[in-house]
Amino acid sequence: MSGSGFNEELVERLQSGEEHAFVELFSIHRQRLKRMLEFRMDRRLRGREDASDILQEVYIDAHQRMRHYLRRPQLSFYVWLRQLTTQRLIDVHRRHLKAEMRDIKQEVGINRQMLAATSASMALQLASVLASPSQIAMHAELVLQIEKALEGMDEIDREVIALRHFEELRNSEVAEVLGIKDAAASNRYMRALTRLREVLQEIPGFLDES
Repeated sequence: MSGSGFNEELVERLQSGEEHAFVELFSIHRQRLKRMLEFRMDRRLRGREDASDILQEVYIDAHQRMRHYLRRPQLSFYVWLRQLTTQRLIDVHRRHLKAEMRDIKQEVGINRQMLAATSASMALQLASVLASPSQIAMHAELVLQIEKALEGMDEIDREVIALRHFEELRNSEVAEVLGIKDAAASNRYMRALTRLREVLQEIPGFLDES
């Protein structure tokens, strides 16, 4: 039901002025957007902000800005929604963390907080999935080691891994998000996977068989 053909049909209905098509499109992508929010949100905000509440604001934003999307309907509807969701998440970080960033570099600070949250989420999931039984007992320390290793990666490489592996975006969607061609996105992903394995190998015993 959520295949690309069905999405294209709904966009065509949306262009024709069918209001319910928007409701259906948003419903199709809601869970993906929620996973993205939960993955990208700073850990300090969890418990203070609910992803479902943020998505309600995104829904209103998208409905109000629909005419802007319809000017360029060749763009992925999901990527467009994701852009609006990212902006809402930045607003949430700014609102809650601004007390820690009251200087002229406030926006840079917010962007760094977002990157740190991404690295932390990646580290937590990698540790849970890939750690050997002997490392599970030292899980918290291992997460910190992986997070530090990830922060040593090129920012774009880390982002490509986050988009493809953790947000589960298709290659064409990654290309749209990064503003590059599909082939370049695919090549970057393969290089990023190689680099990820290299940085994980720097953690003693992490990729060893137990």
